[in-house]
Formats: sequence, C-alpha cells, structure tokens
Amino acid sequence: MADAVAAPEFAALLAPLAPFEAHPVLAVAVSGGRDSLALAVLAHEWAVPRAGRVLALIVDHGLRRESADEARATRDRLAGQGIESEILLWSGGKPATRLQQAAREARYRLLFAACRRHGILHLMTAHHADDQDETVAMRAARDSGPDGLAGMAAIVEHRDLRLLRPLLGVPRPRLTATLEARGVGWIDDPSNQDRRFERVRVRQDRVAAGIGRDAGRTLRDRRLAETALGAIEVGPEGVALDHGAVSVLRKEITERLLSRVVQAVGGLDYPPRRERLGRAAARLLQGARAGKSGKSQDFTLSGCWLMLRRDAATRRLRWIVRPESGRTHDDKAGQPLVPAAFFACGASGATHLD
Repeated sequence: MADAVAAPEFAALLAPLAPFEAHPVLAVAVSGGRDSLALAVLAHEWAVPRAGRVLALIVDHGLRRESADEARATRDRLAGQGIESEILLWSGGKPATRLQQAAREARYRLLFAACRRHGILHLMTAHHADDQDETVAMRAARDSGPDGLAGMAAIVEHRDLRLLRPLLGVPRPRLTATLEARGVGWIDDPSNQDRRFERVRVRQDRVAAGIGRDAGRTLRDRRLAETALGAIEVGPEGVALDHGAVSVLRKEITERLLSRVVQAVGGLDYPPRRERLGRAAARLLQGARAGKSGKSQDFTLSGCWLMLRRDAATRRLRWIVRPESGRTHDDKAGQPLVPAAFFACGASGATHLD
C-alpha cells in the first residue's frame, strides 16, 4: 500500500517553489477528485501553522446535470476540513467541438480572475507524477520535440500570479493514501473514464512509458532539461541561468529554454526569431570559454540583456537575463517572472497584499 504524504514532506516539496509571504495565502484549484482534495488538505496543513490560509477554487463547468450538486458537496467537504472555498461557474454557451480544450481555457480564466479578485499571488494545481508521464507521452506522440521533454513545469510565472504544481514528483496512489489516512472522501469524475479524451486513452492503455522513438536519448535529455530548469533562479535583478547546467544541453534544448525565459522577461507574445535564437544559444554554450579572453560577453535578444557573471558566493558562472533599459513592449514591458509585490520589502518579510 502506498504511503500518505506527510506534512514535512509537503513542506520540502514547497521549498523550491518559494518565495511565499510571511503569512502565505494560497489558492488551490479543486475539482472534487482525490488529487486536488489531497493538495488542498496538504496546503491547508502547511499554511495554518504559518498564520496563512488556503482558498479552494471549485470550477463548475456545467457540463453535466450533477456538476452543481458535486460542487456544493465538495464545498461542504472542504468546510469540514476548515478550508474556505468558492464555486466558480462557467456560464454561457458551450462549443460543440474541442470541448475539453475550451473547458480547460475557461477553467484557467476563471481561476486567474478569482485570484486577482482576492489578491492571491499563488495558484496551485494538483498535477502529479502520473499526469507528468502522460503529458510527456502525449507530446512525444505528437512529435513535439524538446519543448515537451521536461513535461509540465513546477512553476509558471504570470503577470499577476504564480502557477505552482508541487506534486509533480508524487504518484497518484500516495495522494489517495493521503486522503484515506485523514478519512476524507472524494468524487470520481466519470469523464476520467471517457476514451474520447487523449489523456484517458494514454492512461488506460498504459503507454505513458513510451515517450519517444529513441527512448534512451529522450530520457537523458529530459533529465538534463529538468536539471537546467531547477538551476533557474528568479530575483529582483532578473533571471539567472546556471552556465554549468545549460552547457550540457543539446543546442536545440538550450534554444527552447532560452526562448521561454526571454519571452517571459521581455513580455513578448512570440518567441525570438529562429536564426537570432540559434546564435544566442550558441553564445550561451560558448560563453565560459570566450570569457577567458577578458572580453565582455553581454548581448541582447528580443528586448533582453544577457550578461555572463560569476556569483560572488558560489563562484559559479551564471547568465543574467533582464529587460533592456528603456525598452517597451506596449503594456507588457519587463513582465516579471515573480510578481513585484515579493520584492517591495524583500521576499522573506513580504506580507500578503491584503
């Protein structure tokens, strides 16, 4: 039988996702299923001792007659655990095609709007290790290339909030055990058995392990990509990419990583042009060797400065990515990877926006 996730383990899972406020306020997307309920319970147990709180956001898509009753039942179940919640309704007409994609877009739209309304900076979703494997398998089947190698990101920074997935390394049976250990029930959504949906087919057919034609190379690339993502540091000075972690990646993966960072830092709607991105990735990979000549390695890419610097404390080389001074992209200039509220008084001392 799988072990339940204990409070110290969950605290360790949240540590790499910092910063949080001194009294953290977390929004958790809750469907009523076992995964999201387990996350809400764990987040609540983490926040309360820190004088914080959790707001569970329950999205009722209105796609089944039972959905309204299930949303209310989930709200009552959360209240029994001392967790505040709010039901968000997807109202209006529903599309006849691509319904799952439309529902996903509506869900995030409602969740983001609720976080803005409540002034909450952290939105958590319950994607777990099994979801991650399925995601990589689906992307590989579509031949999506290196963009999908690292799967879903644990942190996705938006202008107004941070989307956090703390459970990506936790298999689903452990989340079930977490609820069972606390005597908390859940609702099983029948759509999770509907083979019209790609993820359901992947799960049922157990093909999540088949992540590419060259499985060995794909696994190595995925691990390297995850290492590089883990080496990204976000601060008020910009985004720092550890040169050592980046230098072992294949060039095409470095290009994808750099593209995502530059898009976020520069507030761009589109990635840099392919030829410019290729030249920039090459400079990242060659930076340490070229730096021995004493020449500056600073350069620009799509409204961002990239600067090779040695960290004073660790002595490691890092590429610092920050917006170009005076450069604007309409109203998106310098979109922060972490909301500026964290740095107004320092991350460790920041209080909630309320």
